[in-house]
Amino acid sequence: MNMLKRLHIITLFPQYFTSFLDVGVIGSALRNERSPEGYQFEVHLVDLKDYSEKNFKGVDESPYGGGAGMVMRADVLKRSLIEGVFNKGKYQNLKKELHIVCPAPRGRTWDNSYAKEFAAHYLDFETPKDVVFICGRYEGIDERFLENYVDEFISLGNFILTGGELAVMTILDSALRFVPGVLGNKLSIIDESFASNKIEYPLYTRPREFEGKLPPEELLSGHHQKIEKFKSHASQEMTQKFRPDLLKR
Repeated sequence: MNMLKRLHIITLFPQYFTSFLDVGVIGSALRNERSPEGYQFEVHLVDLKDYSEKNFKGVDESPYGGGAGMVMRADVLKRSLIEGVFNKGKYQNLKKELHIVCPAPRGRTWDNSYAKEFAAHYLDFETPKDVVFICGRYEGIDERFLENYVDEFISLGNFILTGGELAVMTILDSALRFVPGVLGNKLSIIDESFASNKIEYPLYTRPREFEGKLPPEELLSGHHQKIEKFKSHASQEMTQKFRPDLLKR
């Protein structure tokens, strides 16, 4: 079992990840405040500009054949990968030690089951590979770099973001929840929306009365079977009302 899981993020805007790494459950996990004793995460932000001879101006070029927008250069991306990740990380074999991911429309659509699968394959401490995320920008990335180096494409859905940073944060936030020790309560990933193709039952807390409304009597009863029956029935009703498509799966 690995004692260290390294996550490398190649990006033009490392500052995007400042708050992500500083606050919240995932931030504390990546700062090793939640991982099991002896096991650690390391997050390395690789600034793509550092591997361009012209800083910002050298990371992209106009596309061959014309067209709108600019294309990120394959040679600059390769330098950031080889020099900024492979050499700095003292790896010995690119394919055997690193799993390279790029958010892109061509990828498999991300969902809860995919997040769980990805965590088990690449984020858990039992898995051998470290992960590299490529954050695309502009019109896209030179296809030759993608063909030669990217192992997996992931799509968040049928929409476009201005960059891959938000996609990478979404992937990590949703997948790391499945890594043992990240969430304080193990039941959190079982008893929630999408865990069984249903929406989670409605939740209530103090104050006991709010604008004349009380929580359902079953939740106040203290009767375990009544509470579980309510939760199951309410989850079914919520799914039927708001996401009936889930019940068809």
